Amino acid sequence: MKALSLTQIVTVGSFALLAAAGAKAETYEGVQPLASAKSRAEVNAEAVRTASAPDQNVVRGSRGAETMATSRDRAGVVFEAMRTAAAPDQNVTSGSRVNSKVISTLQNPLDARAAAAGNSNKL
Repeated sequence: MKALSLTQIVTVGSFALLAAAGAKAETYEGVQPLASAKSRAEVNAEAVRTASAPDQNVVRGSRGAETMATSRDRAGVVFEAMRTAAAPDQNVTSGSRVNSKVISTLQNPLDARAAAAGNSNKL
């Protein structure tokens, strides 16, 4: 009896693997059926409406400023911005210096003006 060479062993092993893989192959059942809520006519009508819509290819914001709902009045926002901008310690935080605490001892200039105006009316 003749001994098998390494190539013959590999060849026989590969054929055995192919045979085993072929036995486990699944059958092809084709494309799954479509389950659509719309008919072909409804989809076509929607496509025609969408294609003929005005400004369909214009990106948002290219038609100018968009309107937005406001929740606060303009005067209140302007006053808050002016008061924050005039604050004497607006750029100082507790992390500005190591182990420091920010304690505001300065009065806001807008508050000082309001207090001065209130005192001058009383005279």
